[in-house]
Amino acid sequence: MFAVAYVAAKLTPRRPTNMPRVSVITPFLNEQENLPEFRRRVTQSAEQNGFDLEVVLVDDHSTDGGPEIAKAWAREDRRVKYLRLSRNSGSHTACAAGLAHATGDCAIILACDLQDPPESIPLLLERWRQGYDVVWAVRAGREGESLGTTFIAAVYYWIMRRIALSNMPSQGADFLAMDRKVIDAFNRIGEKNINIHAMILWMGFKQTSLEYVKQARRQGLSKWTLSKKIKLFVDSLVSFSYAPIRFMSGIGIVTSMLGVLYASIVIANAVMGAPVPGWTSLMIVVLVLGGLQLTMLGVLGEYVWRGFDEARGRPRYMIEDYCHTGDAPPLSGPEDDRDLASSR
Repeated sequence: MFAVAYVAAKLTPRRPTNMPRVSVITPFLNEQENLPEFRRRVTQSAEQNGFDLEVVLVDDHSTDGGPEIAKAWAREDRRVKYLRLSRNSGSHTACAAGLAHATGDCAIILACDLQDPPESIPLLLERWRQGYDVVWAVRAGREGESLGTTFIAAVYYWIMRRIALSNMPSQGADFLAMDRKVIDAFNRIGEKNINIHAMILWMGFKQTSLEYVKQARRQGLSKWTLSKKIKLFVDSLVSFSYAPIRFMSGIGIVTSMLGVLYASIVIANAVMGAPVPGWTSLMIVVLVLGGLQLTMLGVLGEYVWRGFDEARGRPRYMIEDYCHTGDAPPLSGPEDDRDLASSR
């Protein structure tokens, strides 16, 4: 009994009582080039600025050498947890997995591509210590981004600010700090197809921001493909706005009014003996209305699908591999479902 207690004490990291524990949540996918430098800079930031570091590395089912690098870090440093998702689920789901396993007083969501500099962590923590529950690092500029990427991002944030979340930063933000009570509140939300940053904005609490310049990627290629951007846009719009449904209703009303007007013109022409519009006009009307109806069914289907996906009750993610010195098996979702987790 005493031997077991002694071993557990040896394996449990000692936390300085005068330091806040800061959990750095880092999702990654095929980032073997960046992980070693990320490790050096995050560790250095903790040592130089006096906070108790916890790193939660969430592997979004990488296929390169990144998992071995991350696991080696977890074996060598008891402050590090490594989680590997059983399938590629997207960075937002990976962040949710990391938050579910974070034990810090504050959590920092930080990608390991080093475009968001780890040296900015103390600036976020300073605002957090001032009493803010959520601190956003808002992009004042983007280095190394193509014109097309910048334009798409600007359009996305403009639409989201207009019809979904008016408090969303106009230049975007995905590097942030959040208090323990915000982490706990988020972990109680079980939605699957989410934009984690939009969800945190929606949750409220006391939020503030500071500006920084998003740096250019130095190693590797971005995994943020066009299809992932489109999915994020649809998820964000459907999750936080009913504007598409209202727009469909408006289109239906306007189309009905135009139909009544056109029918009145046709009837009047027939009564007065004027030529009645023929096949060409009929086909135009049929094709336009058919296209509108199919589009509306597609929009409605997005809402129905997400409702069905939530109703099935499948876990948001599942853990394939886990590594942390002396820790318990991981969770597979917001709820404690250890039957779906595996520990190695």
